[in-house]
Amino acid sequence: MAAERVVVIGGDAAGMSAASRARRGRTPEELEIVAFERSRFTSYSACGIPYWVGGDVPARGALIARTPEEHRARGIGLRTRTEVTEIDLAGGRVRARDLEAGTEAWTGFDHLVVATGARPVRPALPGIGAPGVHGVQTLDDGQALLDSLAATPGGRAVVVGAGYIGVEMAEALLKRGYEVTVVHSGEQPMATLDPDMGRLVHRAMDGLGITTVGGAAVTALRTGADGRVREVVTENAAYPADVVVLGIGVEPETELARAAGLPVGPHGGLLTDLSMRVRGHGNVWAGGDCVEVLDLVSGATRHVALGTHANKHGQIIGANLSGGYATFPGVVGTAVSKVCDLEIARTGLREKDAHRAGLQYVTATVEATSRAGYVPGAAPMTVKMLAERRTGRLLGAQIVGREGAAKRVDIAAVALTAGLTVERMITLDLGYAPPFSPVWDPVLVAARRADAAVRAAGW
Repeated sequence: MAAERVVVIGGDAAGMSAASRARRGRTPEELEIVAFERSRFTSYSACGIPYWVGGDVPARGALIARTPEEHRARGIGLRTRTEVTEIDLAGGRVRARDLEAGTEAWTGFDHLVVATGARPVRPALPGIGAPGVHGVQTLDDGQALLDSLAATPGGRAVVVGAGYIGVEMAEALLKRGYEVTVVHSGEQPMATLDPDMGRLVHRAMDGLGITTVGGAAVTALRTGADGRVREVVTENAAYPADVVVLGIGVEPETELARAAGLPVGPHGGLLTDLSMRVRGHGNVWAGGDCVEVLDLVSGATRHVALGTHANKHGQIIGANLSGGYATFPGVVGTAVSKVCDLEIARTGLREKDAHRAGLQYVTATVEATSRAGYVPGAAPMTVKMLAERRTGRLLGAQIVGREGAAKRVDIAAVALTAGLTVERMITLDLGYAPPFSPVWDPVLVAARRADAAVRAAGW
């Protein structure tokens, strides 16, 4: 009996996690695995690129968890520098182009795994493709940016966008000795936070010497006589730039899947069931940054591009392909970031998310410290919490502060996943010692304040 064949499109977190897990569960005689990756690299941390650029990570290789050679040695037929250009669902095959040789060939499959990831948003602006303008989604992107920085040491950098990538790249460029300006269209940086919490980030970035310009939509990127970028132009001003980094965000890379007729959701990501099988297609699976997932708090689907989820998706797909059973129930939307010594965290819903979901809510914001106030090194933090007005169910939390602030959001993430009320959170048995926390942890202080707001609202 011939082996079944799994074809994997995409050689990073979700794709190679799926391939590796499936290989552990079934022998090459039972299951042949062929994976296509258009770059030279596999299984690397895209989230680590800003820290490589900033010099915290010493070399590119430190970001690579498993090389193509290591995957092949484990029985996976990995083909790098090979791009899948067409999916033929009816014929059970994919067409792939060898980017070095320029040749194309069809490969049949019994099961297909789509793990095409996400791509940086690149608006159709004049000059967007000029030398000196960089995205930071892949290792090749990171290397190109480092080469650009080497050619313009100590120059002026403009970051377009103030989300996670934007603020992390602002820090990296600051560490490289650049004069940094962050230009974004929102009211405050970090639109993943409510504006009142984003204002704290803005204030801290200003204090670090980063110029932050909000409410400024970019209209063009001007180039010099040599064709290289020289200015970032908005509706009201122009900002000199020797290098420009795009941190506007990412969108699911699903054009190939769309063309094949696979279903996508309102955010452009592929739609799957709990087993990560593409809806309506029994032998097609998808995971990672190209899918939409269920938000456990709002009940809607959302696009969350994080390596944590991508690796989980891959493990689930691989387990199912190898005859096991696993599911991915959804997310609560937890994310952390930093800019220099400022830590930024969120989980669950923002105020506008709760409003969009039709939820009535109360908010509570507290200022606290990371340790007992009498312990040296106690750092300030601000915690904001949202709770459902009628039930007191926790809806979301946001934290901005110094050392020890960001990972506290995990307390709220677990509470959200368990469906706890803020009243129930007050009694959580958290670890305490003065060097680690005040007697009342800041998250519990916020929960207590939110519970009072629920009661005042007529719970």
